[in-house]
Amino acid sequence: MNSPARRTGYIARAAVVVLAALLLGVPAVAHAADNGRWSVYPYATQLGSRPYFVLTADPGTTVRDRVVVANKAAEPVTFRLYAADAYNTPRDGGFAVRDRTEQQRGVGRWVRLPRTKVKVPAHGSVTVPFSLRVPPGAEPGDHPGALVALDERVADAGGDGAVAVGVRRAVGARVYLRVGGPTLPAVSVEDLRIEQNRPVVPGLGASTAVVSYTLRNRGNVTLDPVVSLRAEGLFGRTLLSRTLDRVPSELLPGQKVRLTERWSGAPQFDWGDVTVTASAQRTRESGRVGFVAVPWVVLAVVFVGGVGVGVVARVRVRARRRRGAVVG
Repeated sequence: MNSPARRTGYIARAAVVVLAALLLGVPAVAHAADNGRWSVYPYATQLGSRPYFVLTADPGTTVRDRVVVANKAAEPVTFRLYAADAYNTPRDGGFAVRDRTEQQRGVGRWVRLPRTKVKVPAHGSVTVPFSLRVPPGAEPGDHPGALVALDERVADAGGDGAVAVGVRRAVGARVYLRVGGPTLPAVSVEDLRIEQNRPVVPGLGASTAVVSYTLRNRGNVTLDPVVSLRAEGLFGRTLLSRTLDRVPSELLPGQKVRLTERWSGAPQFDWGDVTVTASAQRTRESGRVGFVAVPWVVLAVVFVGGVGVGVVARVRVRARRRRGAVVG
């Protein structure tokens, strides 16, 4: 007889299905989106191979193209083929696409496929035509997405007991669609904060700070932002000045990402400002926050001293009142 824990594990394994991260390829590298088992890429034209789709269309028009699904396995595999909108992951700003069950507003809604399931023979490939019709009222600018091939078989992801889960793996070829019309690049730095971690006694231990901010694309085109961090202390002294490298290379229209930057060697006793500046194509904006760095011992002394002065002043006031009452 199975134990309760084992039965719970079986239930979790059957009920919980995790969609694996989509391997969408890197735009700067000219190769197909590939996970080692199958790949998805645009059909090669006379101009050569393409690592991803780059399409342009005006509102109310239709473009047609073809996508290839290649199977590297030794047995045939049936894939579910669908289109989906792209977005930036909140954690690090990576390029990701929505699940087919989520609401689609752009590429994921406008693409039409003649079939949603394709059976690809072992070590073979299948080419599927598709059309993309841009609605007459579509907003101009960039509408990124992907054409995704999903293996609906549930694979064992490991684990034991109640945490055992299965995964479904998918691969997608990116679609970069630009709808004709005015383009507006616009970036903003929002909700800038600084959290300080200082030693109790000045000089006894390292002082660090974490600067966090939200990077938002308020325009209608994809941005490749450059972000710099600058800190100034008393009298305008430069404490820190550097360009940040943990920034998304593609900040998609309408997307925002919460990012953090560690500041090692932050001042233990100072007063100043931290400025984060983001710049991209014809757009630049900064956010600023002030900080006061005071050692905890100093704060404690000031607090105790202030309390002491207040107590003494109160005692003196009461003493004067008593003397005045006696004289009266």
